[in-house]
Amino acid sequence: MVSDDDTPVPDAAQAAGLPHGLVQRDGGVFLDLSLAPAQLRAAVGQLFQSGQLLAGLDYALFLLTLFHAPTPRAAPKGEALLRIAARVAPFPPQRRLLYKQVKICGDSAEFYFETLPADADGQAPARREFDELVADLWGKGVRYGIDAAAVRAILGSGKAERITVARALPPQPGRDARLAEVSQGIHRNDAPRERPDGRLDLLSFKNRFPQVKKHARLLRLLPGAPGVPGYDLAGNVLAPPAPLELDLATVAGAGTAVEHFSDGDFVVATQAGYVNVDAHGKIAIENRIVSREGVSSRTTGNLKLRAAYEEYGDVQEQRQLDGSDITIHGDVYGHLHSHGGLILLQRNLVGGTAFNEHGDVRVEGVASGSVLQALSGEVHLKRAESCVIAGTRVVIDHASNCEIIADEAIIELAEGCAVAARTIRIGSAGPRKQVEMLLFPLVPDLSALEQQIAESLAKAAQHRQMQHKRQQEIDVIAQLPEVRNYLTLAGQLRHGERQLQPTQQLQYDKLAARIAPVLKEVARLRVEVKQSEILHAQMLALVEQLRHERQATAGQSRCVLGLVDGETTVRAMVAPPGPAKVYDRPPKEIKALLRSATPATQPVFADSAGSLDWTYAPP
Repeated sequence: MVSDDDTPVPDAAQAAGLPHGLVQRDGGVFLDLSLAPAQLRAAVGQLFQSGQLLAGLDYALFLLTLFHAPTPRAAPKGEALLRIAARVAPFPPQRRLLYKQVKICGDSAEFYFETLPADADGQAPARREFDELVADLWGKGVRYGIDAAAVRAILGSGKAERITVARALPPQPGRDARLAEVSQGIHRNDAPRERPDGRLDLLSFKNRFPQVKKHARLLRLLPGAPGVPGYDLAGNVLAPPAPLELDLATVAGAGTAVEHFSDGDFVVATQAGYVNVDAHGKIAIENRIVSREGVSSRTTGNLKLRAAYEEYGDVQEQRQLDGSDITIHGDVYGHLHSHGGLILLQRNLVGGTAFNEHGDVRVEGVASGSVLQALSGEVHLKRAESCVIAGTRVVIDHASNCEIIADEAIIELAEGCAVAARTIRIGSAGPRKQVEMLLFPLVPDLSALEQQIAESLAKAAQHRQMQHKRQQEIDVIAQLPEVRNYLTLAGQLRHGERQLQPTQQLQYDKLAARIAPVLKEVARLRVEVKQSEILHAQMLALVEQLRHERQATAGQSRCVLGLVDGETTVRAMVAPPGPAKVYDRPPKEIKALLRSATPATQPVFADSAGSLDWTYAPP
């Protein structure tokens, strides 16, 4: 490239003895490209310090060659020269006085281009030159970043103005290493879910928690790239910040592994399951679903899952979560339905529902204005306020204004509650403001057992009566003369008390033949007597067994109050009939059952102080 600036410099002279790296020829001044850029910069510096300059300088090529050319270079096969200027010219001291207004401020240099006065002979004022400015700035430490276009423009305009003549080049940062998703299996599909009838469920997403197969590639490592160095005004290299590196092992969690392939390094699934990413960005493939965004209309919609679910966010109002083995670390305002496992709420349940068909419900925070039911498990709460609670076993530290029904209810402190259970154990019970404290020990309906006892006693009496009747028939037959005589003679003969003559034996045989049918009837009656006796004993044993069962069933109903602190009423209530569990009822029915006077009850206790230890004893 050749510069267009061939304007003669006053007192120009042919340069001789140029520094090594600069070559003067008829066509101009050349740089020897066999040398490194640092050597060329040293040669240029020597030239400028000797009071000379490069006239007709191609500054863009000059800057590119001295600072941006690659190094080290391969040895050239022949002469490698690059024309950089038109000629070498002197830079007299009187001309340097025109460039005193240079001001260096950190990463930039400014110059005030003031209007030059005419000389003493009245000639036109002297003119500043770009090539002189380059040489002057080099001597003042500004060796890089002159804005040639701006300087030439101001020189050509002749205006008096302060401009920035040079700027440092900041380094350009490179590209950090990053991860790229390579499996469609880890992408969510937030389109509305299609119902079986073909309609769209706008409250549920199609695939919020995707699954991946074993050996699926999940993430690919894209290596980082280095940045581009910059230069300060002195020409010193400004190194770019090193790109951040990434170790795939730090993001590969359970169920994944790092594998190297010909096309790069990947995180690969070692098992089939759900994709979970923790708070530190570690990806794992597990049999349970972990979410950190909460359950809401914006994030997940309603959820119907077939795996264990763990949520670190909140469950929004009216949102429904259907699954099993549910753990929520945030607050729950919506509805949880579990088909098994454990419902564990680390914080609060407010105005929501926690329903578990085959497992426990546990709330570590406060349950308020909510419904909690465990059809085959335990409900364990630390604090409950204005809730409906039902379960096989209910354990609460502090319950206030709640309706509770269970097989067994254990409460440390109960205030203004209505509690119904077969076994009730309360540490302290009393009213709350205007809400009374009601306790209903559920006593069993023993009518079926009592009916069986009555029927068994009746059957025992029948068998006893039959036994007496048959025995009377036997006694009547035994009083007949021939039968009495035969039985007496037979007894004597059997015991050897009498011997019969032949004629007597013949008469005895005839007698035995005549009463044989009567003896057969007696034998039959004796069998019936024995059978009636056995059946009578069996019925009495059954009655005793039923009475023990009745007593044991009744003994399951118990109410223990450690301290009565305020008006408290205890009334025994017959457990509602039917095959369903007593606590397997809708919340409205539970409230109606416990807060109304509809069911028949039996007074047990009513006082504002004292204690109680009561066990049901049937009449």
